[in-house]
Amino acid sequence: MRSYDVIIVGGGPAGLAAAIAAKKEGVDNILMIERDDRLGGILNQCIHNGFGLHTFKEELTGPEYAQRFIDQAAELNVEYKLNTIVVDISKDKVVTTMNRNEGMVQYQAKAVVLAMGCRERPRGALNIPGYRPAGIYSAGTAQRLVNMEGYMPGKKCVILGSGDIGLIMARRMTFEGADVQVVAEVMPYSGGLKRNIVQCLDDFDIPLKLSHTVIDIEGKDRLTGVTIAEVGPDRKPIPGTEEHYDCDTLLLSVGLIPENELSKQAEVEMSRITNGPLVDESLETNVEGIFACGNVLHVHDLVDYVSEEATAAGKNAAKYVKDRYGAEAGKAGKVIEIKAVDGARYTVPTTIHLDNMEDKLTVRFRVGAVFKNSYIGVYFNDERKQHRKRPVMAPGEMEQIILKKKDLEAFEGLETITVKIEAE
Repeated sequence: MRSYDVIIVGGGPAGLAAAIAAKKEGVDNILMIERDDRLGGILNQCIHNGFGLHTFKEELTGPEYAQRFIDQAAELNVEYKLNTIVVDISKDKVVTTMNRNEGMVQYQAKAVVLAMGCRERPRGALNIPGYRPAGIYSAGTAQRLVNMEGYMPGKKCVILGSGDIGLIMARRMTFEGADVQVVAEVMPYSGGLKRNIVQCLDDFDIPLKLSHTVIDIEGKDRLTGVTIAEVGPDRKPIPGTEEHYDCDTLLLSVGLIPENELSKQAEVEMSRITNGPLVDESLETNVEGIFACGNVLHVHDLVDYVSEEATAAGKNAAKYVKDRYGAEAGKAGKVIEIKAVDGARYTVPTTIHLDNMEDKLTVRFRVGAVFKNSYIGVYFNDERKQHRKRPVMAPGEMEQIILKKKDLEAFEGLETITVKIEAE
């Protein structure tokens, strides 16, 4: 069994950034494993621009953004395997892989970085009545067909869900000559970024119907039409609000699910809210030496934040290898819990080992509804320490707070930090 210091599962934006950071931290014996036939992950099919504004201070397409990191990894001679599937990760960090050339191979890692990304929620999770005709795609599948394989999913299109991929595909299908009739969203707010609503729907006069969902699918061999209806606060259709659309294509953009089957096999503790691992300030899970970053941890709105987070995970994995297998190390000392309440849905991380924390820590979270002219409140135990006004907060966009180590050390008896949304 071959051994590596750090094994990174996934060669997308998170895996690439983690590998580069680990290498720069001084750990050379690294392996990145990618199931696709090229590095870059989902960015390869995201040919629209808007990437890299935070990281590179310029606007790039997805493939351009990915290529910057692929080039860096090549310069650093990061070892990677393509067309290779990880089938198991054990608690003691034995990674089992399979590919056509080598068959099944096991590697022993000192540290593992989970960077598997996420997948789309399928139609089966929605309980929409009707047959299973051709013409129903997840938005990401349609994006791959159009952008990478040169196939057109259909000519008359309805989109269910206003996640970012659905919004972007409304514009993309319009560019390719399709008639995008409507985007329906079951929630009373959009799940995507505000800029995507403006640039992809408003600019092309595509209507967005909030609090609406598809209640019927027509057609047996090929989709012929859908019926949408308004839903009440209980998300059940309101009789009398039905609208019929003739269409041959229905795209589903109804949420993303972190790809965590391997994490569960390694006995990583999961969050019921994000469906990703619970991590500490180093992005380390409850299993010592297993780190998580990117969309496998929680679904991000911007790839720039994925890269930033993955850089921290790769750096901390390398430090773990050097400390754990060099000088004495460990995470003894004070542990502080971070809680999300009153409008804040979750936080990443959920715990802080104060001795191990760097001078500043970015805590990211999402809100559970749309809040206007509200405040982000941060409490040390029961004492409010931060109170920052935000004109608009929406579930489609991540929020963040910055914690300083010196403030945490100065607060006597600190046990919990609470993040909440307040009216004043």
